[in-house]
Amino acid sequence: MTGGRAVILGRTGRNFAAGMSGGIAYVLDLDTDRVNPEMVEVEDLTDEDREFLTGVLTRHHAETGSTVAERLLAEGAQGLDRVAKVMPRDFKRVLLAQAEAEREGRDVDEAVMASAQS
Repeated sequence: MTGGRAVILGRTGRNFAAGMSGGIAYVLDLDTDRVNPEMVEVEDLTDEDREFLTGVLTRHHAETGSTVAERLLAEGAQGLDRVAKVMPRDFKRVLLAQAEAEREGRDVDEAVMASAQS
């Protein structure tokens, strides 16, 4: 995975996230023993993540009738607590540099390039 966001409601294979250089994966009931920790970190959800997931799960349930999505939505915050966020370290560094540059009124492209070199 090199960009975007993926929501995984099923089991993952062994060595999950090997080679993941960008994007964010949200994984239900993640078995951290199956995660390749070389390039990624497993994080708690932010409020923004929870909002995104609620929207995605709502749409997924409406379009597919997914009982997994329905159950997670019915469980509310407890359901979302079962979801882990998998974030590549380098991608996170780029996102933080971009946000900081935007806050400070600096050139975003230059900030991103500088973060990639560190």
